Amino acid sequence: MDSLATSTARRWALCSLLCLCLFSAGLLLGSRPFFFPALLPPPWEHFSRLQQQPAPRPHLPPHHHHHAAAYHDHDDSTAPAPDAGPGDLGSEEEKRDEEPAASAPSPLRAAAAYHDPDDSTAPAPDAGSGDVGSEEEEQDEELAASAPAPAPASDGDGEGRECDLFDGSWVRDPARYPLYEAAECPFLSDQVTCRRNGRPNSGYEQWRWQPRGCGGAVGRLDGHGALEQCRNRRLVFVGDSLNRNMWESLACILYTALPDRSRARVHHASSEHKIFRAMGKLMLQDYNCSVEFFWSPFLVQLETKPDRTKVLKLDQLPAMLQQVIGADVLVFNTGHWWTHTGKLRAWDHLERNGMLVKMEGEEAFSRALRTWARWVDHNVDQTRTRVFFRSVSPEHKGANWCYNQTSPIAADEAIVPWFPKSMVSIVEGSIRSMRTPAAYLNITRLSELRIDAHPSVYSINRDGKPLTLEQRKQPVAYADCSHWCLPGLPDTWNVLLLASLTRYPSSNVQL
Repeated sequence: MDSLATSTARRWALCSLLCLCLFSAGLLLGSRPFFFPALLPPPWEHFSRLQQQPAPRPHLPPHHHHHAAAYHDHDDSTAPAPDAGPGDLGSEEEKRDEEPAASAPSPLRAAAAYHDPDDSTAPAPDAGSGDVGSEEEEQDEELAASAPAPAPASDGDGEGRECDLFDGSWVRDPARYPLYEAAECPFLSDQVTCRRNGRPNSGYEQWRWQPRGCGGAVGRLDGHGALEQCRNRRLVFVGDSLNRNMWESLACILYTALPDRSRARVHHASSEHKIFRAMGKLMLQDYNCSVEFFWSPFLVQLETKPDRTKVLKLDQLPAMLQQVIGADVLVFNTGHWWTHTGKLRAWDHLERNGMLVKMEGEEAFSRALRTWARWVDHNVDQTRTRVFFRSVSPEHKGANWCYNQTSPIAADEAIVPWFPKSMVSIVEGSIRSMRTPAAYLNITRLSELRIDAHPSVYSINRDGKPLTLEQRKQPVAYADCSHWCLPGLPDTWNVLLLASLTRYPSSNVQL
């Protein structure tokens, strides 16, 4: 009996000891996991972690502000220059284009003026051109240099060739042209109503542009077709007096086609802003068409200081351009005012980030266009708005003088370009660098052929009156070989603009 009890006690002791050992081992394993190699996560967990890595910062969609507050990058520590004083813009410029809109903005407009968010590095006062710049500007230059030039739109229809709207010939077509009579359009400016100013011939009004390989319909748009294209649309022209020339042309095409012209209005919102509205009724529906022009010959801000000096701000756009956001079609231009020198030059100083800088005109032109391009990228919704940049409108001076010309230049005749090719390259490079596609209305070559279409001596003088007979005898001093008679060449520019919208309605193609 004693031996049985002793045996049982030993078994319980061994069992207790074994349990104690197992318990101790469990505690040891739970507190020291690094004794064993770490297990790899399953493949889907690895993929999930990769998905959670921070992605590159996307390009944010533009914000549409219909008030005066302009876009300003929160990462930009440099604020726009403060308001420098009252403005001095009057109606005199609209009569003779002697000075661009150089008014200093009001305090509200000064705060609203667009400041290029990428021009955040302030140059030293009077710094040379090599002292200013930014990393993004260098990237823009590399992109512009590597990308192909803006190409003409083509679709291969018509006569078995690719359709280039801007490659073709001028055809006399008196049955269809002019698209309207100047006498029917009461709001044409005196500067471009050549026949009213005494021009004895009208053949310049009867030429139609026929693109090669595009079929016969292009170039034959009438006013009613233009009205339909403008229905429920807002078209805005921004630029110098050549874009105003184009605005007047389109407004006249639309106005003279209205069934009830009493339903049309032209509103001069300011000396910088003109609006044509067509509300004519057709089949009980309003056209609800608006065509506007904003005067901005440099696209960037020109401001008059209290000491009456004029400063061109290369990193700011005029605050009034906030009003164009949300338009269906935007047509920009600049160029002529950048070529002026001496007393004709519109600015006294150049400015960036509130500090004066020195640089050559072409570099200033390039920086201004980059500021404009970034403004478009930040403010324009490309799913809603079509953006166009109209190429330079040629002058006819020197070897190709417009005085006493009554027919276009033959296609095989030599033409001496007056506008610097380097500046044309700057325009095309700026367009290539944009994230928002901009269609290039390349009207330069077809316009170079129209040496006959300028007002010449059938324009107005500085007093806004038609040239006298004595002044007409001095064409060297008085001939206007820059603007265009209306009806006339700008009507064709608008036909090509509307043709571009018709043929490519859903995307911004490079023209």
